[in-house]
Amino acid sequence: MPDIEPDNLVPWHPAEWTVEEVLELPEDSGSRIELVDGVLVVSPAPTTRHQRILGNLYSLRDSAPAGTEMLLGVNVRLNRRRLLIPDLVIVTCPGEDLVYVPAVEVLLAVEIESPSTKMQDRVLKRALYAEANIRYYLLVDAAARPAEATLHELVDGEYREIAHSTAGRITLTSPLAATVDLGA
Repeated sequence: MPDIEPDNLVPWHPAEWTVEEVLELPEDSGSRIELVDGVLVVSPAPTTRHQRILGNLYSLRDSAPAGTEMLLGVNVRLNRRRLLIPDLVIVTCPGEDLVYVPAVEVLLAVEIESPSTKMQDRVLKRALYAEANIRYYLLVDAAARPAEATLHELVDGEYREIAHSTAGRITLTSPLAATVDLGA
């Protein structure tokens, strides 16, 4: 892989990217770099509101089902040409030291949308997570005041809404039982 110039986030690349090449990129770019069908998808670092909401959601970690672990911003490999970084996941391989988590080990993927990621999170990632058979998908709209969240469950290859926030709070019964104030 070519050397990265200090002023360049990503080096010139003449062909499709591979998961392995993406995983060799520097981690300290301040951007989220994901891979969809050989093409890089680069998003800016999250806002402070996004981070506050994420912190509130991470407080659910003690409610995660036995045999699972909640992780923030980890690589999830959907297949050999797709690597996404959800804001938060619940995985079924607790305690493992992995460069990426295989999609088969992800019980819940959470995305907190921002104006720059709205279409990706609502359409593209939702479809990719469903195709990878990730059972639950929680989508949070940080632009709403108060923040809104919708939990979806995969049924017959499609996500169906099973919970929605009210007044900035969401009560979950699956895949964990808890209520969280989205705050921010």
